[in-house]
Amino acid sequence: MQNVATTKMSSKGQVVIPEVIRDQMHLESGAQFVVIGENDVVILKSIAKPSMSEFDRLILCARRQAKVAGMKETDISATIAKVRLQK
Repeated sequence: MQNVATTKMSSKGQVVIPEVIRDQMHLESGAQFVVIGENDVVILKSIAKPSMSEFDRLILCARRQAKVAGMKETDISATIAKVRLQK
């Protein structure tokens, strides 16, 4: 179900997300968003840290892709060291 509401931007650039939208999306104080703007469109995409099970799934997927690509643990250590030297 999609809800539509209006809001205004304050002089400090702050925008209040209407209560009906916050409730529908279960947004709480401190929620973080990615903000995308193009032409006359502004999109707020809520972001949240993954659950431990989601994180485990992401790690497993990354390990599988690294194996397919032929990467080794030493490759990762060497790449980290190289990037740290570039700073």
